Amino acid sequence: MSMLLSAQESQLVLVDYQTKLMPVIHEGQKVLANAVRLAKIAKLLQLPIIATEQNPDKLGPNDAELKSLCQKTLSKMHFGACEDGLVEILRKPSKPMGNARSLPKHLARKQEGAEERNTILIAGCEAHVCLLQTALGLLDEEFDVWVVTDACSSRTEANRDAAFDRLAGNGAELVTTEMVVFELLQSCEHPHFKEGLALIK
Repeated sequence: MSMLLSAQESQLVLVDYQTKLMPVIHEGQKVLANAVRLAKIAKLLQLPIIATEQNPDKLGPNDAELKSLCQKTLSKMHFGACEDGLVEILRKPSKPMGNARSLPKHLARKQEGAEERNTILIAGCEAHVCLLQTALGLLDEEFDVWVVTDACSSRTEANRDAAFDRLAGNGAELVTTEMVVFELLQSCEHPHFKEGLALIK
């Protein structure tokens, strides 16, 4: 596993920022604002962005702005999204540009292989339930999991912090929104550096 994030190898998973849940979440507004920042930088750098909603009939949909930035929203009943099809979505390579059949075999293969994105940036609520169970499920499936701590929370700080301890103990990397933005950009000469900087100022 690389020590630094790579935009080419990463996907973003945003867990349950739902309208009926967020008002009771510790620092909910700040956490949601960071999730939106993550989605915006991911969109700018063309990372796949997948969201989940826990029992949306009861907890409502995800925040509208956040939902509009996601390519796909998975509705789930299990607390861990891996049980409801998240792994299949993450493993499915996005379509190569152009027609792979028209390419020579070795190039077509290389193009298919290049679509593997095994690094999962993940954030969400509640940190000690759905986020934790989803992240542990992804670790179990041998993804590299990076938890964006300042975009995660629970109703209580104690539960949130217990989740971070357990995730770190099981091999997840703990990062912040700003760390993610600068690592994905890598250089102040990146064509999207100004936009990325604007997101965190």
